[in-house]
Amino acid sequence: MRFRIVRMSVEIERFALGQVQDRLAHAPAVVLVGPRQVGKTTLARAIGERWPTGSVYFDLEAPPDMDRLADPYPTLLGLTPRLGIVDEAQRMPSVFPVLRSVIDEHRRAGRPAGQFLLLGSAWIDLTMASTESLAGRVSLVELGGVGIDEAAAAGIDAATAWLRGGFPDSLLAATNEDSQRWRTDLIATYLERDVPLFGRRVPAETLRRLWTMLAHTSGGLFNASVLAENLSVTGPTIKSYVDLLVDLKLVRRLEPWFVNTSKRLTKSPKIYIRDTGLLHALLRLRDLADLMGHPSVGASYESFAVECLLGATGDYDPAFYRAGRAGADEVDLVLVRGGAPKVAIEIKLGSAPVVGAGFHRACDDLGVKARYVVHPDDPKGAYRRGGLTVIGLADMVGRLRRGWQYVESPDAGTQSEGDVVASPRL
Repeated sequence: MRFRIVRMSVEIERFALGQVQDRLAHAPAVVLVGPRQVGKTTLARAIGERWPTGSVYFDLEAPPDMDRLADPYPTLLGLTPRLGIVDEAQRMPSVFPVLRSVIDEHRRAGRPAGQFLLLGSAWIDLTMASTESLAGRVSLVELGGVGIDEAAAAGIDAATAWLRGGFPDSLLAATNEDSQRWRTDLIATYLERDVPLFGRRVPAETLRRLWTMLAHTSGGLFNASVLAENLSVTGPTIKSYVDLLVDLKLVRRLEPWFVNTSKRLTKSPKIYIRDTGLLHALLRLRDLADLMGHPSVGASYESFAVECLLGATGDYDPAFYRAGRAGADEVDLVLVRGGAPKVAIEIKLGSAPVVGAGFHRACDDLGVKARYVVHPDDPKGAYRRGGLTVIGLADMVGRLRRGWQYVESPDAGTQSEGDVVASPRL
């Protein structure tokens, strides 16, 4: 089941609704996290409207709702059998111990699941508060930006989704100028309002400069000392600022995967700006002409592809692999399941992607047989070539959504080079 975001007479159906509903069917509480304006409240209200026994919504950024929870125990206890939806729950950490008592009371009364849906924009603050107080009672779900397949189903082409990013208001803006303005305003809001709101004493201008520097190197290795020198702060300070951006789901820190090898292994993480719309706003790229002429166009597409793929991975943990002299043996994205690498993905911008021998050496190090080159979608579909599968980004996202068995057996349904393979149905 999906939910719809409607703007400008365009509907975007998202896959997250079914996931959250399934979690609510099995857990007393679900914590839904993601950056501001990504659609958490829209999703929650859609669930609340469809909830069989009704729902009650609290916004902890609204003083009246905070007043309603001034004495939280009787208020929350009295919600049953309705679903309690608490937005920006990290604003009131004192409510979590009360939730534990209320959940246990409902359990004893025969209501084991589907009691509360908690929303928040700060991953660490919210997950720490919820897991410490609600251990064994809560399930965590992350909501990212609109995926390439979700955009395509709404009639939005992949180039627009790449340029504007996955925030619904940016993606559905009337013009590129309107979209750019919205994203620029969102960046200012984070710097001037949200960072201080979460209790971090970070100079807004310093964080803006850091965020912009990370945008110029998105997809590259994290080097705290270089950033610290350019910003005239210490390395630990840079790491704390990046931690904040990661916590707010604005930056992705992709850790390297290690294997037992005599080769020199890269130990630094990769850093990505998670939303390419914000990435392009930070780089002042207004349209596709600006983007395609920029030196960071390849890194930008890699950032876009990584987020689209990881938004559909399900059972996998992500990593990357880089070894050998000057990192010659490299895999852009390694998907790990059960503690072992299962899938290796190289990301290329171009209709005729070519990979070097270093990719295959890296896959041999990892012991991975499912090898993919992901690139912008091509009408001829996926095909096998030289021991790997060349596949469009939307096709690969579709395989991931269908489950690991469709990804770890790339030969199934994929023909040799030149033969057309139909895109999988979602």
